[in-house]
Amino acid sequence: MKLYSKIYGDKGQDLIVIHGLFGMSDNWNTLGKKFSKYWKVHLIDLRNHGKSPHSTDFNYDVMSEDVLEYMQDNAIVLPIILGHSLGGKVAMKFAFTHPDKIEKLIVADISPREYNSDFYKNLLATLYKLPLQNFDKREDIDKCLSSTFEDKGMRLFLLKNLYRNENKAFAWRFNIEILLEKVSNIQEADFITGVSVVPTHFIKGGSSNHITTEDERIINKHFSDFSIATIDGAGHWLHAENPEKFYSEVMGFCLM
Repeated sequence: MKLYSKIYGDKGQDLIVIHGLFGMSDNWNTLGKKFSKYWKVHLIDLRNHGKSPHSTDFNYDVMSEDVLEYMQDNAIVLPIILGHSLGGKVAMKFAFTHPDKIEKLIVADISPREYNSDFYKNLLATLYKLPLQNFDKREDIDKCLSSTFEDKGMRLFLLKNLYRNENKAFAWRFNIEILLEKVSNIQEADFITGVSVVPTHFIKGGSSNHITTEDERIINKHFSDFSIATIDGAGHWLHAENPEKFYSEVMGFCLM
C-alpha cells in the first residue's frame, strides 16, 4: 500500500515517525519540523488513517509491510523509526521482522505486550452512531461527545479527524467501519519473540500506565540493547503534553 506522508528536510539520515491509533501525520508537524534540522523526516499516515488509503486489512503484518514498501519507494536505508502507541507497536513489529533494515528504534509509551481494546471498541461504536449529517459545526459535535467523554483533550484529538467531504458534509478521515470491526487485531504482541538487537529507547509518560514495572521486565527479556526514560507529569500523549522534554529524549538517544 502506498502510504501518504509529509516530508521535512532534505539531508541527513531518514527518521520515520509513526502516529498512534486515530492519529495522523499532522499531529507531528511541529516536532517533525524541529527534527528536520538533523534528519530527513517522514511523517507517515498508517493505512485506514489520515490521508492514506483505506483497506479491509488491519493488523501488524500488513502495517509493518506498508512501512517496508514506503522505505523501498523512497530509497530509505537504515532509518531511525519512532512510533507512538499503535505506531510504537508497528515499529517494534518492523524491528523484529526486519532487524537488518533499521538502525535505531524509539518507542513512545507502549509496551511489547497485549492490551485490552474494549475502550477503543466502545469509543468507535459511539463515533459510528453519531449522525454527522445532522451537524453544521465542530463545536456541536464536541458538545455531543462531551456527555460521554469528559476529557476535552481527547475529544479535540479525535475531532482533528473530521473533514468536509465532496458533499460538504462532515466525515471521518479514519476508516471507522474497519477500525470498529478489527481494532481487536492490535491488542496482540505475538510478534515479540526472541531477542531484538536493534538499539531501542522507550519513552514513557510518568502519569501513564502503558509501561509498567512488569512491562520493563518484558522489555528486558526481549531487547538486548535498550534504555527507558520517563517524562514526569505527562500522560499517554507525552509528545504533545511535553514536546520539549520529548524532543530532548529523542535527540539524546539518536545523536549518541
